[in-house]
Amino acid sequence: MKAKGFSLIELMIVVAIIALLAMVSVPTFKRFLHKCKRSEAYVNLHAIYAAEKAYWAEHGKYSDALMGENSIGWKPEGAIYYTYGFSSGTEGKNYVTGSLQTPASALTGSKATDNQFTVVAAGDIDGDGKPDVLSIDQNNLIKIVKDDLAD
Repeated sequence: MKAKGFSLIELMIVVAIIALLAMVSVPTFKRFLHKCKRSEAYVNLHAIYAAEKAYWAEHGKYSDALMGENSIGWKPEGAIYYTYGFSSGTEGKNYVTGSLQTPASALTGSKATDNQFTVVAAGDIDGDGKPDVLSIDQNNLIKIVKDDLAD
């Protein structure tokens, strides 16, 4: 009577095919995760835009403070990856550091005057040492200043 089952060669071929499929799919999956982290930046930048516009409607000028006295009153919801705000100032007032620990020095180009503002979000989403940098201005225009996903 012949034994039923798979030979060692057949099992090795299946394992090789699974390994090949994993090699192809893992980079695509990582890119998807990085895009999900970037979507957080889009949502929070739009929330900061709305808070700046509300502050301007009430005070007739824009503020470079996210939280605290004379601020726009924006506070991130839950855990965040990116660092948001203005490069000059203090942590917790002018900028908020996310879990990627991107320094405030990456928020270059951020400013707030009486008639205009630019808020920046920065985060090293793929761990290569180069931050992904996005900005939003008083016209609700989001720009990708440095694209960390293009590398």
